[in-house]
Amino acid sequence: MRFLARSLTGLFLAALTLGLLALGASLIAGALSDRLSTERPAQPARERVFSANVQKVTPGVLIPQTVAFGEIRSRRTLELRAPSGGRVLEIAAGVEDGATVTEGQVLVRLDPADATSARDLAQAGLSEAEAEVRDGDRGLLLARDDLAAAGAQAELRRQALTRQEDLLARGVGSAAAVETAALALSSAEQAVLSRRSALAQAEARVDQAASGLARARIALAEADRALADTVIRASFTGRLNGVTVVAGGLVGANERLAELIDPDRLEVSFRLSTAQFTRLLDERGSLTAAPVVVSLDVLGAEIAALGRVERVGAAVGEGATGRLIYAALDGARGFRPGDFVTVAIAEPEVDGVALLPATAVDSTGGVLVVGAEDRLEVQQVPVLRRQGDDVIVDVRGIAGREVVVERSPLLGAGIRINPIRPGADASPDAGAQVQPAAQPGAQSGAVTDTIQLSPERRAGLIAYVEGNARMPEEAKARLLEQLAQDQVPAQMVTRLEDRMGG
Repeated sequence: MRFLARSLTGLFLAALTLGLLALGASLIAGALSDRLSTERPAQPARERVFSANVQKVTPGVLIPQTVAFGEIRSRRTLELRAPSGGRVLEIAAGVEDGATVTEGQVLVRLDPADATSARDLAQAGLSEAEAEVRDGDRGLLLARDDLAAAGAQAELRRQALTRQEDLLARGVGSAAAVETAALALSSAEQAVLSRRSALAQAEARVDQAASGLARARIALAEADRALADTVIRASFTGRLNGVTVVAGGLVGANERLAELIDPDRLEVSFRLSTAQFTRLLDERGSLTAAPVVVSLDVLGAEIAALGRVERVGAAVGEGATGRLIYAALDGARGFRPGDFVTVAIAEPEVDGVALLPATAVDSTGGVLVVGAEDRLEVQQVPVLRRQGDDVIVDVRGIAGREVVVERSPLLGAGIRINPIRPGADASPDAGAQVQPAAQPGAQSGAVTDTIQLSPERRAGLIAYVEGNARMPEEAKARLLEQLAQDQVPAQMVTRLEDRMGG
């Protein structure tokens, strides 16, 4: 019995041990399964909200701009050429490239010896022609007197014949006397005809003498003009360019000596596409006098001038496209023919539009509009112009609404955003309206960074500007004035030092 009780107790303890081991193994397996499991407890879904810059658009009136590149040209240019060949006797002081000359100023004198001789010969020929005219007049007077005398003689012979015929009729005279009187009358009439022929010859001689006198006067005028052409003068006030003449040198007929340019009558030529050109036409198809602003960046100092569109090229030209436009400039100080400039043309104003950043419009003309609960909606707007980094769009369909000014791949229709409005700390409408496009020549309100230069650095920059011979005098004076100030624009200093190599 004791053996049986001990056996049952051992079996019970063994079963209990096995059960505890099985329970432990189950707990360890469950813990490991939970540890290794990738599943997480489900969390409630939350909508993601993005921040975006928005702007309120209001339709307004804008003046679009077309930017092109052109070349400065002179509207009045004269090539100084030698009318005839000869030796250069004298060159006026200051006749050199870039020199300013006044109207009527003597520039070059050629050797006048040959022209003076030709003029003297022409004068002698004129004197001979005048003498021939006087001789012809005297001959004509004598021929007329001879004709009158011959006519009187013939009249006397006719009276004598009449008298002899009367005597013969009364039986007093004779037939021989009548015959003799008739022969005398015939001789007198023949003399009259001869004197008339002499008178005609005298008149022809007078006409020939008058023609010779006219030719002699023309020859003298040509000789005087050739003598005057030995002195070359400036036809108008301007500047010389390309001077090639030297004192003592020989020049040929029509040889180019220099070029005279009027610096006060400049124009700019630039090429526009056909689509851009059509925007400058009025209802009748005529070119409008659109205002333009011409600018040239010279080492950080900008030279600008105003002007107006004046005419368009008559033909497109071989190998070219678009239209060649010419605009006259007003007060173009500092510009020179040949300058490559930037031209901003003001187009006719358009109404019901706004200026938006190019990042606000996609390639199809769609914009993201802020709707109810700050959720985005896609709206299509007509894109009228692309102007630099901005676009001009017709916003009459979304007037008064807010649009996203910077699109991104994360934004789309139905996305909720946190709108960031410009000037949030100001009045509610401050900065919400899209500003109109800048007028031609308007100055930006950006603040220019300035620095203070050391004496050595300032002296080096001033020496570089003064020694630059290619820089216009107006731009050089403006740069020196800025360098003399205590605070100097940093952008200008950087450009100057880059050109200096430092």
